[in-house]
Amino acid sequence: MKVASLAIVAATLTASPAWAEDVEGSRDHPALTRFEGAEIRAYEHKDYDEALMPDRPVARESEAKGLTLEGKLTRIAYRIDGKKSALEVYRNYQGALQAGGFKTVFECKGDEQCGGDFQSFVLNSGKVSQPGQGDAAFGGKYYVVLAKKEAPTGDIYVFLDVMEDSSNNITPVFQQVIETKPMQTGQVKVLDMAAMQKSLAESGRVAVYGVYFDTDKAEVKAESKAALDEMGKLLNANPKLKVYVVGHTDNQGTLAGNLELSQKRADAVVKALEAGYKIPAARLSARGVASLAPVAANDAEAGRAKNRRVELVAQ
Repeated sequence: MKVASLAIVAATLTASPAWAEDVEGSRDHPALTRFEGAEIRAYEHKDYDEALMPDRPVARESEAKGLTLEGKLTRIAYRIDGKKSALEVYRNYQGALQAGGFKTVFECKGDEQCGGDFQSFVLNSGKVSQPGQGDAAFGGKYYVVLAKKEAPTGDIYVFLDVMEDSSNNITPVFQQVIETKPMQTGQVKVLDMAAMQKSLAESGRVAVYGVYFDTDKAEVKAESKAALDEMGKLLNANPKLKVYVVGHTDNQGTLAGNLELSQKRADAVVKALEAGYKIPAARLSARGVASLAPVAANDAEAGRAKNRRVELVAQ
């Protein structure tokens, strides 16, 4: 028997069309639509981005961790009339997820189970819900679930935070969905040695794409070999050339954190060139500048991808 389709999940909650009160351009996610009568107060959709999915209690926000995933991202903040309790809404979502073949990864309720800083981490830190995304309720009841559905085209993760705001007589729901999928490749070409040399001669610098790192990590991935090969050829063909190896990031996260990360990544590239291509250390100097020199706007993933790069700058 085939697993229940995504459409069945939606039908379990409601078959309502778009609501007049919804924010412009918003819509329910096809994997899990709204509770009857809910309004969309905030909406965000990106074809490819990363998201943090809370998968454990958070006692202290400064020590909070979660599951970092990449893929098609949708965030929706719903508002439901307070006549519907958070528990009733949550139970309906639970039933819909189960009917749709989702398995529970993590669930908790209230500060006692979720941790005293859980809601602050989800709603205020900017690491899960983004600033200004819908209603937030603190001090009352809340119910949380992270669920996963495996699929051949990519796993789907759903995070739900169902809150009770008795002061305003509403039941807010924050929903974050990420559909993991391979990122579209081939959008950035690795420059060959000749193109790198031409750029250095004309502008004194060359942006090198194709040097890959995992999110928040500084270990050069194996997929970076093609770009490293061309940098190695360039430096070996020009034995008098000395360069700064400059790490650049997008603006996600803190400036201090990105300065440290970009420096570590630049250091890692220098080490790779020294070890794999016998480039003398005296010819390489690593620098990290975080997001201080963007080449595109950081408000969309396409721009952020351009900003995440390594540059060789002639000394």
